[in-house]
Amino acid sequence: MDYTVNYITPEIKLSNYTGKLFKTEAAFSDHLLVWLISGETKIIQADQSFIFGPGSTFIIPRNQLAAIINVPKNGLPHKAVAMHLSTERLREFYSEKKSEHKTARSKIVSFHKHPLLESFLASLIPYFDMQDNFPESIASLKITEAITILHTIDKDIDVILSNFEEPGKIDLIPFMEKNFMFNMSLKKFGYLTGRSLTTFKRDFHKAYNITPQRWLTRKRLEAAHYQLAEKNKKPSEVCFETGFENLSHFSSAFKKQFGYSPARVQKSNTEY
Repeated sequence: MDYTVNYITPEIKLSNYTGKLFKTEAAFSDHLLVWLISGETKIIQADQSFIFGPGSTFIIPRNQLAAIINVPKNGLPHKAVAMHLSTERLREFYSEKKSEHKTARSKIVSFHKHPLLESFLASLIPYFDMQDNFPESIASLKITEAITILHTIDKDIDVILSNFEEPGKIDLIPFMEKNFMFNMSLKKFGYLTGRSLTTFKRDFHKAYNITPQRWLTRKRLEAAHYQLAEKNKKPSEVCFETGFENLSHFSSAFKKQFGYSPARVQKSNTEY
């Protein structure tokens, strides 16, 4: 099997991937603390991207749209520990602390190497052998320990972790134009714009006079064509970066839209 996951609890997992490439798109409900042991992780957001190598530790904030591409490297699998920092646990932690309310940074946060953080993360590895036998009370203490360490080594992280606001209703058009390449459900797009699914579909039709599904497909294909023709990217790169799940689906949708394959666009570039 290319992909395996071991859990200490549902909130703490160790993933191991040995295939060529594993891609997921998400706007997590919890903040996700990730420690990359081996391999490489590329995270693409609407206006920025990040590449992390072995030893990197970073947080993906909740409700932030991102495409995550995990790749084995240097003969080693993509191996990472991920810990969910739920709103409930963070509320409990910050209820005892004073924190200034500021606008949260909507970006990935990377942490410098620090003895407290490195020793904590390394201490988790032996626990994965226990799996179902790991006491929930100790798992809870480990998550609180993680939050305490982050709070200690990076005071700015409080701006993110102590912000418990849910997405409010925002202007639909700028949000969709910025985030169309993320392969989210319509329900999730609605939530992130402060709408129910029904209201999202209604407002979308008012704005674009087309269904969200058709608009998203067309928009992604137009972006893919631009990247192939003007950026000289490979179809395999463009496929994942514009919100398609696999190369086969991308190629067939592209040919249906434009009348020729993505490979033909690339070939035309090399002929000049």
